[in-house]
Formats: sequence, C-alpha cells, structure tokens
Amino acid sequence: MSHGFFAKLAQLSSKGEPFAVATVIQTEGSSSARPGSKAIIDSGARLLSGWVGGGCAESAVRQAALQCIRDGRTCILTLDLTDEVFGAGMPCGGMMKVFIEPVLPDPELLIVGHGRIAEMLAQMGHLVGFMVTVVDPGATSDAFRCADRVIASDLSSAEVEIGPACYVVIATQHKGDHLSIIKARLGRPAYIALVASPKRSQLVMDYLSAAEPPADEVAEATVRAPAGLDIGAQTPEEIALSVISEIVAVRRGGSGRPLQEVKGIKVAGTGDVDVAKLEQVLNTCAPVAPGISETTARVRGAR
Repeated sequence: MSHGFFAKLAQLSSKGEPFAVATVIQTEGSSSARPGSKAIIDSGARLLSGWVGGGCAESAVRQAALQCIRDGRTCILTLDLTDEVFGAGMPCGGMMKVFIEPVLPDPELLIVGHGRIAEMLAQMGHLVGFMVTVVDPGATSDAFRCADRVIASDLSSAEVEIGPACYVVIATQHKGDHLSIIKARLGRPAYIALVASPKRSQLVMDYLSAAEPPADEVAEATVRAPAGLDIGAQTPEEIALSVISEIVAVRRGGSGRPLQEVKGIKVAGTGDVDVAKLEQVLNTCAPVAPGISETTARVRGAR
C-alpha cells in the first residue's frame, strides 16, 4: 500500500474519527480488484483512499462498511459479479470476498466523584478499553493513575465534553449528585448511572421527576439508580465490578442474565455421553473467531 494510505489511517485515528478498512481477501474469475486490495471508508460511507473495485462493487462495500461502523462489528461481504440485469452489459463474471473492519474511537467512561469506588471504576474502565475521565474538585492524578484525564472541577468545566459515546457514572457520595445528573443528561450520553443506596436513589429520582426540566434542553435518557447489576456487591471493588459489568452489557447489548440461561446449556445424563468421542473432539476442535459474521450481496453489473 502507498504511504498516503497509512497516513490517512493515522490521521483519522489521531482525530478519533470512526472509519472502516475494507480488504479484498478472495477473488474468483474476473474482477477489477485483487486479493490484498484495501480501501478506507468513513462514517459517511465515502471512500477516502484505496480501491476495492468500481461501480456497484464499490457501492456495496461502502454501504456494508457504514453498517459495520454503526454496529461496531466486522463482517465478510461476498459479492457476486456475474449478474448484468441492472448493469451496463459488461459483467465481470466473477466473485469477490471483502473483509470489513470498523475502527472506532475508544468510548469514554466519565466518572464524577472521588474515593475508593471511583478509583476502582477508573481502574476497571481502563482494563476493559475505555478512555477514562475523572471529574471532581477532590480528584488527583496520584489517586487516578489509570485515568486519561483528571479534571479537578465539576461538570460545569469547559474541559468536560459529554456526547453519545460517553458513559457517565455519578459517584459524588451525595454531593450534588442530582445536579450532576441534570448536567450530564444535557450531553445525551449512552449511559448515566448513580452510585448510591436505594433510598438515596429514590430521593434523586423523585427530584428529577418533579423538577421537569425543559424537553428541548435535557434528553430523556434513562438514569440507572442504583448503578450496577445485582451481584450482591458489598466492597468498593465489588461495587465497581457491578457497575462496569452493567456498562459493558449496555454497550454490547447484553442482557445481564447468566450465560447458562441465555445460551441454553443443559447437562446431559451420564448415560447419554460418549466420553471417548467427546474427549477426541475437545482435544482437536478449534474455536471460531468471535465477532465475524458473513453476509452475501448479489451485485449487478459491477465492474
């Protein structure tokens, strides 16, 4: 690939802009692109650099890339280049498979507050791939070594930017938590949660319902209070784990239920199992790479 292609990748990454890289991984018959051909597609479905074929092939790749950016998932797109029904009468007469990989900026975990729970939230958020920002007048860089940014102020600071890719956790230990939630909702984040007792959570939610902020200023975002999943958490570390687990579930579309229930795993009776055959399978089978789906598109008149 040219230096310009990699320069464009670096430029988009440094700006934190979402994009996708499409790579031709297989061709059969006649096709204009070759295995290894690559292209960069932005979040507006525009091809910024590279080549994966022209005409309808490029259009199909751009649309699939847009969907991958929206879903945050890779896919393998199979293009049938043999149909000329809607083409110009010059079909390529081949097939092409394209691997499409979205490149998305890290989501932001914005922690409002300080103390042990906030510190554990920062550590765990960093471990699971979030860009961590801590906002609190009492927060210090020494206490939050895993944080990308520590802002010793409140949500009114000009340094604080809340957007759709932001996950906000209010852990202020009751110090203006209701006001922090109202400010956070203005940015329409993906997630807002309050670390508090059930009693305190009820008081805050009652206040938010009664305050009735103007609809044109505050998004109707759901506030999760108390924050986290019910795992019986008691210690600051366990509470942070509960909250991070809920954030991951929200981000990835998980249910929060036990996997044994979701996947329907059943334990068979001992008489129903061929142990020797099962052992052979367990020792030889290879897992399928997760997160890769394959879709097929029939492209007419692609050249």
